[in-house]
Amino acid sequence: MRLTPDAWIFWQHGFFKLNATIVFTWALMAVLLLGAALITRQLATGHVRSRWQNLLEIVVTAIVGQIKDVGLKHPRRYLSFLGTLFLFVTTAALGTVIPGYEPPTASLSTTVALALCVLVAVPLFGISGQGLAGYLKSYLQPTPIMLPFNLISEVSRTLALAVRLFGNMMSGSMIIAILLSITPFVFPIVMTVLGLLTGMVQAYIFTILAAVYIAAATRSSKASKKPSPAPTH
Repeated sequence: MRLTPDAWIFWQHGFFKLNATIVFTWALMAVLLLGAALITRQLATGHVRSRWQNLLEIVVTAIVGQIKDVGLKHPRRYLSFLGTLFLFVTTAALGTVIPGYEPPTASLSTTVALALCVLVAVPLFGISGQGLAGYLKSYLQPTPIMLPFNLISEVSRTLALAVRLFGNMMSGSMIIAILLSITPFVFPIVMTVLGLLTGMVQAYIFTILAAVYIAAATRSSKASKKPSPAPTH
């Protein structure tokens, strides 16, 4: 029994390995790219829309609403990044109903890569929102002595994102594999459905945490200061 899709090797030549994590990751990205091209090729602006366009607008509206609720002022600016994260993790979880498929998010290498994307995106959005000086100044708040702790926080929360997603996704796959070997077929089906629900929840949590980190990086320190009361005579 494989612990992660990294152990499923399709091809190997010396140091180079083509494992299930790489194969399913690229297959998943191809499916998302093809699906996006098919859904958006004939978008309509009138009252008559296709079912796929209605579904797309519902998903986009929901993601934009969640980003706005986090506190980001211009949610559509972050839609492409956060929406892609959510759709990737969600599709990876939904694909578990396909026989022979293993979600790439059950590999620590995939979750680390996703967390590193967040690690890079947070300062980029922060610098674009506050400027380089304003963003770097946030590491010195509330006092310069907090600089090393703020830097450690950046690394630790990235590690926490990766380990949290990896642990939840891998545990679901492992439980289903164990139940398939020791119990009748009906019970693992129920656990598969619960696993799909867990995958959706993890995709939501991962995306919301990324949005929260971006919101914290883009929030200007001046906006948090209360205006001083007007002088009284």
